[in-house]
Amino acid sequence: MLYLLDYGAGNIQSLANSLTKLGHEFAWVRTPEDIMRADALLFPGVGSFGSAMQALSEKGFVEPLRAYIASGRPYMGICVGMQVLFQGSDESANAKGLGVVPARVERFSTTDGAQNARKAVPHMGWSKAELVEWGDSEARAALGDRYGLSASMPRHYYFVHSYRVPFCEGVRDWALATTQYGDETFVSVVQRRNVFATQFHPEKSGQAGLALLQAWLSRTQAEPPSARHAVPTAPTARAPTRRIVACLDVRSNDDGDLVVTKGESYDVRERKPDASAAPVRNMGKPVELAQRYYEEGADEVAFLNITSFRDWALGDQPMLSLLNVAAATIFVPLTIGGGIRDFTDPDGTFHPALNVAHAYFRAGADKVSIGSEAVYAVEQLLSRASAARGEVMFDPADAPDAALQGDTGIEQISHKYGAQAVVVSIDPKRVYVDADAEVPCAHAASLVSGVDERPATAGQPARWWYQCTVKGGREARDLDAVQLARGVERLGAGELLINSIDRDGSNSGFDLQLMDLVRGSVNIPVVASSGAGCAQHFSEVFAARHSAHGAPIEAALAAGIFHRREVSIAEVKTYCAQAGYDIRLD
Repeated sequence: MLYLLDYGAGNIQSLANSLTKLGHEFAWVRTPEDIMRADALLFPGVGSFGSAMQALSEKGFVEPLRAYIASGRPYMGICVGMQVLFQGSDESANAKGLGVVPARVERFSTTDGAQNARKAVPHMGWSKAELVEWGDSEARAALGDRYGLSASMPRHYYFVHSYRVPFCEGVRDWALATTQYGDETFVSVVQRRNVFATQFHPEKSGQAGLALLQAWLSRTQAEPPSARHAVPTAPTARAPTRRIVACLDVRSNDDGDLVVTKGESYDVRERKPDASAAPVRNMGKPVELAQRYYEEGADEVAFLNITSFRDWALGDQPMLSLLNVAAATIFVPLTIGGGIRDFTDPDGTFHPALNVAHAYFRAGADKVSIGSEAVYAVEQLLSRASAARGEVMFDPADAPDAALQGDTGIEQISHKYGAQAVVVSIDPKRVYVDADAEVPCAHAASLVSGVDERPATAGQPARWWYQCTVKGGREARDLDAVQLARGVERLGAGELLINSIDRDGSNSGFDLQLMDLVRGSVNIPVVASSGAGCAQHFSEVFAARHSAHGAPIEAALAAGIFHRREVSIAEVKTYCAQAGYDIRLD
């Protein structure tokens, strides 16, 4: 019997859905005895190394896992399920791994030495797993085929991690595939005898990932001892592909049905003379649209809940049901945004943000997106940092450790599930500054110059800074986009979604100055949003610009143009590929 090990962290539902899709029955590991009665064992992991090892220890799983692996029965680990095979990790210096593989897990560098450029960490996106080289080319090809890894045509798989196993002497007899990120070569697949593990997530890697899972599940016997002494293959790419993200703004319409809508400057009602009678724009049913985007090749799908559903208990939230259904047939990363905050049920039951996020992860989400609560958290961080330093601080990235008290949703979710699970959605708007006016000191780092886009003065030279908003753009705060971006990175966020109230629904292109301003200020991945009207706009935002300090925009998101079929995802990907960008087309 195949057993699936669930130690309580992250989205394990998607792997269960993958097994069901492939027609395989399985049981859940509930006790240490379940591990020893398994004929095959799958261990997916999401989150931090230390949290995983602590959970395994508390459940009494550590020694049974070691004994199971030593017994020769098939084992497959995914992400943290691979990393725990090693001796330890820099992520949790005091936590010991299973010690099966004689090497350690280390953190990615945030610089690409070969390019002298900034490198985003986590490594997030679709990269190739390339079979290592050793003397017997026929054995190499056969072993790769056995595990669904092509020696001649390596495929893209979805990675999301801040720590990696560097290719070193200790892994030469274990490494089956490596991946390149910047100037770092790391082990993306290990295999020896009965052990097989991937750093990437096959359950989130579309058809390529399902094929790899099926290959492992179809094995009839343990792998015989291997005498290979591997070396990495010359990489064909240095970074993940640029991601195309399809976004669905979900809310209830006036009849109480969940619909996908789209706003113009965040207004989601149809434009009519009598605004009070204008209905919510209905672009379709959420799950049906999401399924269409998956089939069209979307690299990720994001559901943004733009209503609060305050009258629902947490366990009855409509978005949880939506995610459960979507995750059953969509095998790329899913992000859920909106409502990730402290929550009280109508009956008075309190749920901290961590528990709210946990509910979404268990329903099938891979990442949660936090909006207004992130603004409040950075305001609090600046206040605490100023008090700790005894002077007013404007840059939250310089906040001392004393200002980090672990009481924000960002910190708590990041600690348990890893930084890669936390996206912060930034909703800024331009604040124009007259040529002879002083710029507030706090926001000088966010000041840019360019062409005025206001109707009355369009085309004239202008200066402005980007002010953050909360409550769906309805309330401005004394915080700029750079402060918020650097602050949430300090708190533990792993990705930024940069919107633009000024460009939302305009189809005039992404605000490149805003994107570059933020991208050049942080070391975590950036997703560009708001304003896409054609395929060329995606190519433009991906272009290297000096203002971003050599760091690329990793992903771009659109909603309305995909909903209305004005531009297809395939057209965007083909255009960007022809422009020279590495794009997932398999």
